[in-house]
Amino acid sequence: MKKVLILGGGFAGVEAAIFLRKENIDVTLISNRDYFYIFPTSIWIPTGESKFEDICVPLKDLSKAHGFELIIDEVQSIESKNKKVICANNTYECEYLVIAMGSGKMAHKGKENFLSICGEPEDSLKIKDRIDTLIKQGNGKIAMGFGGNPKDPSNVRGGPAFEVLFNVHNQLKKLGLRDKFELTFFAPMAEPGARMGKQALKMMDIYFKRLNINTHFGKKIKEFESDGIIFEDDTKLESDFTMFIPAGNGHKVFENSDLPLNEAGLVKINDYCEVEHDFDETKETEDGIYKTFAIGDSSALEGPDWKAKQGHIAEVMARNVAYNIAQIENGSSARKGYAEHINILCVMDSGDGAAFVYRDHKGGKMIPMPIIGHWLKKGWGWYCRNSKLGKIPRIPGM
Repeated sequence: MKKVLILGGGFAGVEAAIFLRKENIDVTLISNRDYFYIFPTSIWIPTGESKFEDICVPLKDLSKAHGFELIIDEVQSIESKNKKVICANNTYECEYLVIAMGSGKMAHKGKENFLSICGEPEDSLKIKDRIDTLIKQGNGKIAMGFGGNPKDPSNVRGGPAFEVLFNVHNQLKKLGLRDKFELTFFAPMAEPGARMGKQALKMMDIYFKRLNINTHFGKKIKEFESDGIIFEDDTKLESDFTMFIPAGNGHKVFENSDLPLNEAGLVKINDYCEVEHDFDETKETEDGIYKTFAIGDSSALEGPDWKAKQGHIAEVMARNVAYNIAQIENGSSARKGYAEHINILCVMDSGDGAAFVYRDHKGGKMIPMPIIGHWLKKGWGWYCRNSKLGKIPRIPGM
């Protein structure tokens, strides 16, 4: 049986493993941590609404449920031409390689002075500690925001920054302390969230004003300090605690590889998520079939200017790769591409409700969902865990 090696245990990697096994293909998944982390629901850890273990699904349980081999190891370099991966503890070879390692983070001066909800999973607990300390103090200034990558604007995570700040607002309101805290949302772009569409942008502005959240937009970040953020014009936004989500760029491992990369260091792919090397034309295989794939945040996404990387797009790419590999093995020329599925879809939670956000080539919309929206997102978290473990049926398309 042909062997597929998947690098990464996030949304893209786990989905690829699950659907390749549905095709009865031998799969080995390598991850540097032993759990699948449900990042979209980690927003409730800082406010204590969820515990860390609620957000983690042991990879060994997923491995047992779906029958793929699991290896916990740290990838150090990739020789995709030879279908070889060098890790800290061993070297692995395969017939097909699926790269789903996520991305790196843009470097910022003074990065030790902020925490990110989209960084290392353990950072969510540190964010909670910092917020709890300020709550115990009884007052403070909290700044939260996200950055962009001019070389690849799609590799940005803005939604979780909005969500964590809204949830902190709601927490402080419940505690009767909201008037003792100054909350500020900041971003270097003039219109953060613009890719969600004009309606969503207007509604976000209404939310900020209604919740008495200050905004600081349109100035590049120069440096983070322990007590605030310095901008390009040397003005300073004071903050007792800063939560910031840097934009993504190429994973550091990609620097030690023979992968074709774009300007931001992300892996170049075609619509079928195939990595098209210069050596692929005739040198790698006689039939010209590509056998290295990149999905999720590791890949250089193509599409409209408003495109953004999200978990559901990563899963579409993963399912397509499973299908495409199965078709190659069956001698079929049928393929599935990801481009037609490009959209923005999220339920932006606030702790006491949510807003449904959708954007495609026809435009964008944002629909408020007071109270029920919060529980819908909670329900999705339960569904995500249990459907991936095979305990409940998958909803088509999810």
